[in-house]
Amino acid sequence: QVQLVESGGGLVQPGGSLRLSCAASGFRFSSYSMSWYRQASGKERELVASISGLGDSTNYADSVKGRFTISRDNANNTVYLQMNSLKPEDTAVYYCKAVRSGSGYWGQGTQVTVSS
Repeated sequence: QVQLVESGGGLVQPGGSLRLSCAASGFRFSSYSMSWYRQASGKERELVASISGLGDSTNYADSVKGRFTISRDNANNTVYLQMNSLKPEDTAVYYCKAVRSGSGYWGQGTQVTVSS
């Protein structure tokens, strides 16, 4: 049974940091690229960052470049999103996704709220 479980969300002040984790099980983790998406209230889900199966290639949305870092630990089947210099516009539900050959699996999401 495939599972993706996100954690690490919460309430943080502008300029603060959070580290999201996504623990995967039920599939060959290193064979899948992993992505983080987010969806703000009333908006469409958008891609935030992605990382290749071996972790040697990453991509970021322009809005988070230089502030967010995606990484993965294939030994522990976990992908991370380090978020620094958070802004109110980063407020959203963050989802991880495992992708291979056009198909994928989604996690249930974790709420990130950036507010003073």
